[in-house]
Amino acid sequence: MKRLIDLFKNKFFLVTVAFAVWMIFFDKNDLLSQYQYHQEVNKLKEERDFFKDESEKVAKDLDELNSDPEKLEKFAREKYLMHKDNEDVFVVVKEKK
Repeated sequence: MKRLIDLFKNKFFLVTVAFAVWMIFFDKNDLLSQYQYHQEVNKLKEERDFFKDESEKVAKDLDELNSDPEKLEKFAREKYLMHKDNEDVFVVVKEKK
């Protein structure tokens, strides 16, 4: 018990404890902020991976469209409802329940 009382009377120990409490709870970069930054970094990494995959898919599709005229025509007809002069286009829309 005497050692514990002596420890709390030691000014270096008190300054160290006060510094640790300040850094953990009150500083701009406290533990809660660090946790939130870590979560945000993980979220941004997931988004980066998603958009990287999507970019690769789009680049692949673009390469296919530039190299194959039949796929280009199919894409234009499906996505932009383009048609030839002597054709009619009918759009079938499914009803939502």
